[in-house]
Amino acid sequence: MRSLRTKMVMILVLLILALMTVVGAFLINGVGNYYIDDFYVQMEQTFSQKFITQLQELAASESGSATKLKELLMAQSDLGVDLDQRNVYILDTDGRVLDSSNQETDVVLTANILTAMNGEVGQSGSITADMMDLAVPIDGGETDYIIYVLDNKLTVDELTGELFSIIIQSLALGLVICVVLAFLLSQILITPITALTAGTRQVAAGELSQKLEVTSRDEIGILTRNFNHMAQVLKNTISQVENERTKLSTLFLHMTDGVVAFDSTGAVIHCNPAATRLLSKNLDVTANFSEVFGADADFNKLLTLKRAEYLECQKRVGERELELFMAPFSSDQTVGGAMVVIHDVTMQRKSEQTRREFVANVSHELRTPLTNVRSYAETILSAGDDLPKELRENFLGVIVSEADRMTRIVKDLLTLTKFDYGKMEMNISRFALREAVENVYKAVALDAQNHKHTLTLECPEDLPSVDGDRERLEQVIMNIVSNAIKYTADGGKIEIVAGTRGKNVFIRVSDNGIGIPEKDLPRLFERFYRVDKARSRESGGTGLGLSIAREILSQHKGDIRIESVYGEGTDVTITLPRAE
Repeated sequence: MRSLRTKMVMILVLLILALMTVVGAFLINGVGNYYIDDFYVQMEQTFSQKFITQLQELAASESGSATKLKELLMAQSDLGVDLDQRNVYILDTDGRVLDSSNQETDVVLTANILTAMNGEVGQSGSITADMMDLAVPIDGGETDYIIYVLDNKLTVDELTGELFSIIIQSLALGLVICVVLAFLLSQILITPITALTAGTRQVAAGELSQKLEVTSRDEIGILTRNFNHMAQVLKNTISQVENERTKLSTLFLHMTDGVVAFDSTGAVIHCNPAATRLLSKNLDVTANFSEVFGADADFNKLLTLKRAEYLECQKRVGERELELFMAPFSSDQTVGGAMVVIHDVTMQRKSEQTRREFVANVSHELRTPLTNVRSYAETILSAGDDLPKELRENFLGVIVSEADRMTRIVKDLLTLTKFDYGKMEMNISRFALREAVENVYKAVALDAQNHKHTLTLECPEDLPSVDGDRERLEQVIMNIVSNAIKYTADGGKIEIVAGTRGKNVFIRVSDNGIGIPEKDLPRLFERFYRVDKARSRESGGTGLGLSIAREILSQHKGDIRIESVYGEGTDVTITLPRAE
């Protein structure tokens, strides 16, 4: 590959050659055209109409002859006739020489002579021709003549030769100057480029603190300043990368989840202390994927996964339940290895087990009401008409009460299960919230009356509509009002107030019941939590109502807030976004 200096010399040499060639061609062509134009200008000035008339009169006179015509022409100084360059010929109409200034007896028939033979002036010329000529027909009456002026372009050729010689000399001198200037210019350009090259080598070697001197304000100077800026940015970037690397190392070191990285062969290349602790193994460079995880996952299959795909599997180590998330990582468009994140789900599993046990216990509690229902129903059937009416109604009331209790338990359990598994379906539609509140009010009015409660409803007629599952939202309101009725002593006061607040609508249920202790308020929405377990069980509560209510409101982008003073009463406020 040629150096920059050689390229610059060649470019400048070619530039000079092209320039001198173009200039020389224009000069030579210009000189030739100038002399041709000057020749015909002289001829036009000489052969004026007056002079042509004079020649015609001489040719028509008795003394007129070719020699007389030649002598008259030789007397015209504008013709510039000399024997070396320009000559005059007197021709007849057939092109034969009758007389000439150089005594030649023969002449070549040119296009201009042929034109004059046809009675017209022949005065065409070309720079490529080796001579310039003019043929003028003369009407002599009985004898016609053609005056022919011939210039052999000797002066033009000599001047062209001199001009060509000057061009060649100028070209040689220009080439010498060009080479010298090219070397000087290349030296000026190469010096900072050489410095930049050395600087890039230092940067590649990791020496990012060095700074090149800016010696000019031209493009090279701008490039040098940009190089210095690039080196500084690169230094800062590497520093940031090192900081990120340190942070990641610290994160891997102290994170509770285990992380293990394997290369493409399955060998361990990185692990954190949490992974060693969770797997109860010493993971060094001699360990491999199959030794660490055994048959829990196929390493070859893991490497074939695409980006964003991963494998999830379970592993038990001692008393620990581990959840493994495995995914490949790439390096330069090739599979670099695999990363495994280990999550300890022991407590989660225990929590799930506890919940399952609780559901089992609740299901077990269903046997009591079922047994009661069966016993009272069998008694009614066996006694028949012998059973007193009052006692029969008593038994039927117990059956209805126990059936309602079972219904509430089963319904709450099913709802909770749907929320746990994300299978709760919402039938979203726009409906009038006022109608839903009034439905709840009407539904609980009898129950409130049985407890001698004063139940009031304050709901504006222009209460905005909402978008949601009407049945579920009525269930939430019903649950809250029912709690107010159950946990308020007979003869209490319960108020249901609905209204708007900004872009939201609210429903507030207030009572003057037993209230909730302050220590229990933060835990009210915990699943299966009951403030007074004995009383809740007695009233048929399962401890799931408020949790279910909050889940339903969360699906509707709503909120529920409880304020209570123990012994004085409770306010429960539901907030929902109004429909657009």
